[in-house]
Amino acid sequence: MDIPAPKIHMPAWLQAIVASAGGLGLFLIAFLDSSVLTFPVINDLLLIDLSVRYPARMPYYAAMATLGSVGGCLLLYYIARKGGEAMFQKHAGPRAQSIQAWIRRNGFVSILVTALLPPPTPFKVFVIAAGALEMPVRMFVLGLLAARGFRYFGEGFLAVKYGDQASGFLLTHKLEVAGIALGVVVGIYLLSRFAFRARPVQ
Repeated sequence: MDIPAPKIHMPAWLQAIVASAGGLGLFLIAFLDSSVLTFPVINDLLLIDLSVRYPARMPYYAAMATLGSVGGCLLLYYIARKGGEAMFQKHAGPRAQSIQAWIRRNGFVSILVTALLPPPTPFKVFVIAAGALEMPVRMFVLGLLAARGFRYFGEGFLAVKYGDQASGFLLTHKLEVAGIALGVVVGIYLLSRFAFRARPVQ
Protein backbone atom coordinates (compact mmCIF):
# COMPACT_ATOMS: atom_id res chain seq x y z
CA MET A 1 0.00 0.00 0.00
CA ASP A 2 1.32 3.43 -0.90
CA ILE A 3 2.23 5.74 1.95
CA PRO A 4 0.73 9.19 1.39
CA ALA A 5 3.22 12.03 1.25
CA PRO A 6 2.82 14.25 4.33
CA LYS A 7 1.89 17.89 3.96
CA ILE A 8 4.56 20.47 4.70
CA HIS A 9 3.52 23.00 7.34
CA MET A 10 5.58 26.19 7.25
CA PRO A 11 5.08 29.96 7.13
CA ALA A 12 3.72 31.32 3.85
CA TRP A 13 6.76 33.56 3.35
CA LEU A 14 9.08 30.55 3.54
CA GLN A 15 6.92 28.56 1.14
CA ALA A 16 7.17 31.43 -1.36
CA ILE A 17 10.96 31.59 -1.01
CA VAL A 18 11.43 27.87 -1.56
CA ALA A 19 9.01 27.77 -4.49
CA SER A 20 10.92 30.54 -6.27
CA ALA A 21 14.47 29.91 -5.11
CA GLY A 22 14.76 26.09 -5.03
CA GLY A 23 18.23 25.24 -3.75
CA LEU A 24 18.85 28.72 -2.33
CA GLY A 25 15.55 28.53 -0.46
CA LEU A 26 16.59 25.14 0.90
CA PHE A 27 19.90 26.66 2.02
CA LEU A 28 18.04 29.48 3.82
CA ILE A 29 15.66 27.14 5.65
CA ALA A 30 18.50 24.82 6.67
CA PHE A 31 20.49 27.82 7.90
CA LEU A 32 17.58 29.22 9.93
CA ASP A 33 16.57 25.81 11.28
CA SER A 34 20.11 25.15 12.52
CA SER A 35 20.57 28.57 14.11
CA VAL A 36 17.89 31.03 15.26
CA LEU A 37 14.61 29.29 14.33
CA THR A 38 13.25 25.74 14.41
CA PHE A 39 11.45 23.92 11.58
CA PRO A 40 11.51 20.23 12.60
CA VAL A 41 11.67 17.83 9.61
CA ILE A 42 10.58 20.55 7.14
CA ASN A 43 14.01 20.78 5.53
CA ASP A 44 14.06 17.01 4.96
CA LEU A 45 10.58 17.03 3.42
CA LEU A 46 11.40 19.96 1.14
CA LEU A 47 14.59 18.27 -0.02
CA ILE A 48 12.63 15.12 -0.85
CA ASP A 49 9.91 17.09 -2.63
CA LEU A 50 12.38 19.00 -4.80
CA SER A 51 14.41 15.87 -5.55
CA VAL A 52 11.27 14.00 -6.65
CA ARG A 53 10.30 16.83 -9.00
CA TYR A 54 13.82 17.47 -10.33
CA PRO A 55 15.86 14.26 -9.90
CA ALA A 56 18.87 15.55 -11.86
CA ARG A 57 19.28 18.40 -9.37
CA MET A 58 19.25 16.18 -6.29
CA PRO A 59 23.01 16.49 -5.55
CA TYR A 60 22.68 20.28 -5.73
CA TYR A 61 19.70 20.29 -3.35
CA ALA A 62 21.41 17.93 -0.90
CA ALA A 63 24.60 20.02 -0.99
CA MET A 64 22.68 23.25 -0.36
CA ALA A 65 20.80 21.71 2.56
CA THR A 66 24.08 20.42 4.01
CA LEU A 67 25.92 23.74 3.63
CA GLY A 68 22.97 25.71 5.00
CA SER A 69 22.80 23.48 8.05
CA VAL A 70 26.55 23.69 8.67
CA GLY A 71 26.45 27.48 8.26
CA GLY A 72 23.57 27.84 10.72
CA CYS A 73 25.31 25.61 13.25
CA LEU A 74 28.51 27.63 12.91
CA LEU A 75 26.59 30.83 13.68
CA LEU A 76 25.10 29.22 16.79
CA TYR A 77 28.54 27.82 17.71
CA TYR A 78 30.17 31.26 17.63
CA ILE A 79 27.28 32.88 19.53
CA ALA A 80 27.69 30.23 22.23
CA ARG A 81 31.46 30.63 22.19
CA LYS A 82 31.07 34.34 22.89
CA GLY A 83 28.26 33.82 25.41
CA GLY A 84 30.28 31.19 27.22
CA GLU A 85 29.19 28.53 29.64
CA ALA A 86 26.34 30.62 31.09
CA MET A 87 24.48 30.40 27.77
CA PHE A 88 25.00 26.66 27.68
CA GLN A 89 23.74 26.22 31.25
CA LYS A 90 20.61 28.23 30.40
CA HIS A 91 19.73 26.07 27.37
CA ALA A 92 20.79 22.69 28.77
CA GLY A 93 19.07 22.99 32.15
CA PRO A 94 19.37 19.90 34.37
CA ARG A 95 21.13 17.97 31.58
CA ALA A 96 24.05 20.43 31.54
CA GLN A 97 26.59 18.40 33.52
CA SER A 98 26.02 15.12 31.66
CA ILE A 99 26.10 16.82 28.23
CA GLN A 100 29.21 18.77 29.21
CA ALA A 101 31.02 15.61 30.35
CA TRP A 102 30.00 13.73 27.18
CA ILE A 103 31.17 16.56 24.89
CA ARG A 104 34.54 16.77 26.63
CA ARG A 105 35.11 13.05 26.25
CA ASN A 106 33.55 12.51 22.82
CA GLY A 107 33.33 15.87 21.05
CA PHE A 108 33.41 14.68 17.44
CA VAL A 109 31.16 11.68 18.00
CA SER A 110 28.62 13.76 19.94
CA ILE A 111 28.16 16.12 17.00
CA LEU A 112 28.14 13.21 14.55
CA VAL A 113 25.48 11.31 16.50
CA THR A 114 23.12 14.18 17.35
CA ALA A 115 23.29 15.64 13.81
CA LEU A 116 22.02 12.33 12.43
CA LEU A 117 19.23 11.62 14.91
CA PRO A 118 15.70 12.86 14.11
CA PRO A 119 13.66 15.31 16.24
CA PRO A 120 13.08 15.64 19.17
CA THR A 121 16.82 15.07 19.70
CA PRO A 122 18.12 18.26 21.44
CA PHE A 123 20.71 18.84 18.72
CA LYS A 124 21.09 22.60 19.28
CA VAL A 125 22.03 22.04 22.92
CA PHE A 126 25.03 20.02 21.73
CA VAL A 127 25.97 22.74 19.22
CA ILE A 128 25.79 25.36 21.99
CA ALA A 129 27.85 23.08 24.24
CA ALA A 130 30.48 22.66 21.50
CA GLY A 131 30.80 26.45 21.23
CA ALA A 132 30.76 27.12 24.96
CA LEU A 133 33.39 24.44 25.59
CA GLU A 134 35.43 25.69 22.61
CA MET A 135 35.52 22.46 20.65
CA PRO A 136 38.01 22.88 17.77
CA VAL A 137 36.18 24.42 14.81
CA ARG A 138 37.70 21.96 12.33
CA MET A 139 36.46 18.95 14.32
CA PHE A 140 33.04 20.57 14.71
CA VAL A 141 32.66 21.30 10.98
CA LEU A 142 33.94 17.87 9.90
CA GLY A 143 31.45 16.13 12.17
CA LEU A 144 28.59 18.23 10.81
CA LEU A 145 29.60 17.75 7.17
CA ALA A 146 29.82 13.98 7.63
CA ALA A 147 26.48 13.64 9.43
CA ARG A 148 24.38 16.19 7.55
CA GLY A 149 25.89 15.21 4.19
CA PHE A 150 25.10 11.55 4.79
CA ARG A 151 21.59 12.42 5.93
CA TYR A 152 20.62 14.78 3.11
CA PHE A 153 22.28 12.88 0.27
CA GLY A 154 20.71 9.68 1.61
CA GLU A 155 17.28 11.29 1.66
CA GLY A 156 17.82 12.66 -1.84
CA PHE A 157 18.79 9.20 -3.10
CA LEU A 158 15.65 7.67 -1.57
CA ALA A 159 13.52 10.44 -3.11
CA VAL A 160 14.90 9.82 -6.59
CA LYS A 161 14.55 6.05 -6.21
CA TYR A 162 11.13 5.82 -4.55
CA GLY A 163 9.43 9.12 -5.42
CA ASP A 164 6.67 10.54 -3.22
CA GLN A 165 6.68 7.45 -1.01
CA ALA A 166 10.12 8.37 0.35
CA SER A 167 8.86 11.12 2.67
CA GLY A 168 6.15 8.93 4.17
CA PHE A 169 8.61 6.09 4.65
CA LEU A 170 11.17 8.33 6.36
CA LEU A 171 8.59 9.79 8.75
CA THR A 172 7.18 6.35 9.59
CA HIS A 173 10.60 4.72 10.06
CA LYS A 174 12.72 7.72 11.06
CA LEU A 175 14.33 5.99 14.04
CA GLU A 176 15.28 2.91 12.02
CA VAL A 177 16.68 5.02 9.18
CA ALA A 178 18.60 7.23 11.63
CA GLY A 179 19.96 4.13 13.36
CA ILE A 180 21.25 2.65 10.11
CA ALA A 181 22.80 5.97 9.06
CA LEU A 182 24.35 6.39 12.48
CA GLY A 183 25.83 2.91 12.40
CA VAL A 184 27.37 3.47 8.98
CA VAL A 185 28.88 6.86 9.81
CA VAL A 186 30.21 5.83 13.22
CA GLY A 187 31.59 2.63 11.66
CA ILE A 188 33.44 4.65 9.04
CA TYR A 189 34.74 6.98 11.75
CA LEU A 190 36.02 4.11 13.92
CA LEU A 191 37.64 2.40 10.93
CA SER A 192 39.40 5.62 9.94
CA ARG A 193 40.71 6.10 13.49
CA PHE A 194 41.92 2.51 13.58
CA ALA A 195 43.62 2.92 10.19
CA PHE A 196 45.46 6.06 11.32
CA ARG A 197 46.56 4.45 14.56
CA ALA A 198 47.67 1.26 12.80
CA ARG A 199 49.75 3.17 10.24
CA PRO A 200 53.45 2.69 11.11
CA VAL A 201 55.49 5.78 11.88
CA GLN A 202 57.93 6.53 9.07
